[in-house]
Amino acid sequence: MLKTKEKYLSGYRKKEISELAEFIAETYCPKNLVNPELIAEKRGISFSQNDYGDYFDGLIEHLNDRFHIYINTWRLGHSYTTRARYTFGHELGHYFLDGHRNALASGEAPSHSSFTNFKSEIYTEWEADYFSACLLMPENRFKKDCVRRKFSFDFLDELSKKYQTSLTSTAIRFADIGNHPLMIVYCENNRIKWYWYSEDFPYIQLLHGRLKIPNDTAMGEYFNDGRKHERTQEVWAIDWFNYVPNYRTNQKFKEHCIPFKNKALSIIWKD
Repeated sequence: MLKTKEKYLSGYRKKEISELAEFIAETYCPKNLVNPELIAEKRGISFSQNDYGDYFDGLIEHLNDRFHIYINTWRLGHSYTTRARYTFGHELGHYFLDGHRNALASGEAPSHSSFTNFKSEIYTEWEADYFSACLLMPENRFKKDCVRRKFSFDFLDELSKKYQTSLTSTAIRFADIGNHPLMIVYCENNRIKWYWYSEDFPYIQLLHGRLKIPNDTAMGEYFNDGRKHERTQEVWAIDWFNYVPNYRTNQKFKEHCIPFKNKALSIIWKD
């Protein structure tokens, strides 16, 4: 489940988006890695990949009854990076999701800059981000890869490389349809921006909400004193979560923190 301010994608809406994205993936890329460029070409959507400065990651425009997608290589690198693929999938989400496409075509929603990877606080942008994750990692294929596999960060990294997707989107997809419950926490400037968790994850309330990162965690140690942990760490449940029962105060979880400058992503799970 997604938490971002007071908004979230409901279970019904996530299922709806996932089923649509899988249908598109199986229709246009049934056997191979999902290729957003190929899907655009087959749908008659033109696109360009150039240096557009710092203005956007991607953008979709409706002009003269046609759609055109812009991918910003200045921010995303070449067209085959995980970020570029994800951004392309995001813009395809604006096209394939009926409400988004109709709003663009009618002029109700003008073309706008997109900053992907769940950074926006706009609901439709989260929908397009979620569509991209589902498109690039179709549910049936992804679930087959998880059969009889024990969860670890290395396994998540393996899936990320297979599907050529970011660790963030891969972790979110795993949280929704993988074979082990986990929570993902994203932080900027020592403040939690959002978190996402499996429906069967045992705790859903963070210790300080989004106000503060708990000190005695891998993420807290990175922001407090710059410590980077290259390996998965053990943390106490009470260090991350509220409402841990007294009989579980000794319960431990695994945390793998991925830091980058003033940002960090933590993946938390129980063995």
